[in-house]
Amino acid sequence: MSATLGTFLKILQPNLTIRVFERLDGVAQESSNPWNNAGTGHAALCELNYMPDSPTGGLPDATKAVAINEQFQLSRQFWSHLVDQGILGKPSSFINSTPHMTFVRGEQDVDYLRRRFEALKSQPLFAGIEFSDDPKVIAKWAPLLIKGRKGKQPIAATKIDSGTDVNFGAITEQLMKYLTANDVKLQTSTEVVGLAKNESGTWDVKVKSLDSGTTETIKSKFVFVGAGGWALKLLQKSGIPEAKGYGTFPVGGQWLRTDNPSLVKQHQAKVYSQASIGAPPMSVPHLDTRIVDGKASLLFGPYATANPKFLKNGSILDLPMSLRPANLIPYISVGLTSLPLIKYLVGELLKTKTKKFESLLEFVPSAKPEDWQLLDAGQRAQVIKKDAKKGGVLQFGTEVISSSDGSIAGLLGASPGASTAVHIMLQILENSFSDEFPKWQKKLKIVIPSFGTELSRNPAKAKASLAATAKTLNLK
Repeated sequence: MSATLGTFLKILQPNLTIRVFERLDGVAQESSNPWNNAGTGHAALCELNYMPDSPTGGLPDATKAVAINEQFQLSRQFWSHLVDQGILGKPSSFINSTPHMTFVRGEQDVDYLRRRFEALKSQPLFAGIEFSDDPKVIAKWAPLLIKGRKGKQPIAATKIDSGTDVNFGAITEQLMKYLTANDVKLQTSTEVVGLAKNESGTWDVKVKSLDSGTTETIKSKFVFVGAGGWALKLLQKSGIPEAKGYGTFPVGGQWLRTDNPSLVKQHQAKVYSQASIGAPPMSVPHLDTRIVDGKASLLFGPYATANPKFLKNGSILDLPMSLRPANLIPYISVGLTSLPLIKYLVGELLKTKTKKFESLLEFVPSAKPEDWQLLDAGQRAQVIKKDAKKGGVLQFGTEVISSSDGSIAGLLGASPGASTAVHIMLQILENSFSDEFPKWQKKLKIVIPSFGTELSRNPAKAKASLAATAKTLNLK
């Protein structure tokens, strides 16, 4: 997120002075790290939670799915421009074609998936989506889903070849390399310990070197808090009223991973299914091809774990230290109204490795324990916010928090996250740089050709955009 915003600002106004502070000794070691997330270019091609079933049994509403896809197209266009400009390197170093599939079992879910397909097949950004309830066809798409499967339970799948696997860590590292080569100062092993607004409207940002212990105060006209789960803590330090009432619900995760070449060769797709009852959307089971540094692996999961840390490299005191009088009611309200989620998390905690492997067998009936290892994934911090009726609600999405004058902005939440970073950063640019934004629009049109329009409403433009970005990024 921070690397994306910094790149935008350097392209739009090269003379800006930008400084970046990172707690760890390198960038992209938290949620952007390729092994801490599934790398799905979230375009709603396979994720069912963006398109809930219709209560009447009709066609599900595709509005949110189309909107998420539209946002991902902005990222594709941005990355394509950066490749053309030499800012990003070889496309295969950060993005690779990987079909996106949805796989369901049982009559009810098969019927839903068929209706979902009917609602999406005519959408321009979902062109090429396929549906099948024939095990032989599904076996051709993803052999491991069918090999060894017994019984006559109805199954179905959709597949779309325009899906991608994205290494957000590689993108972050390459963008930061560009920024530091263009007069942006990056300080790693440096923690922001204070944020105070001056009467002039500027911010004093107090930072501490974790190596030497020395502190420094930097004055800035604008501050962006792209600190993942720690964003809440920093926004609270700022004292802006817009951050009051927010809380964070941290959820850890684990994966089963295999690097066995014979298995990896048999599965080249990202396959999502239905979430368990009470499970958060980020815990939807999926079997993913993962391509990191040119090598493919398979990940299955995620398995939720209970962890009070807001970051993988956070503190067990993160959650209790985030409590404030303004967010106490939202925290309590969410705790009292989220019993299915709590039950799900307790169930996940009680699962042994053997039990977790049994979940994999539902996806890959022929899987063998010796081929898979259990690894920790990233830490996710879901948004808790005030609600007039309920007191507080748990939100599974990305929330932009900005001061009324736009001088500070930050992000809370986790999904769809990095995939829609460009869309989110455009919002921040418009809000926080309102005087400059109108002057930047001509350049933004060059960087993102569809800026200000909706591809989903224009089939010809959607087709042209998909083709153009696919050509530059070497995608299907």
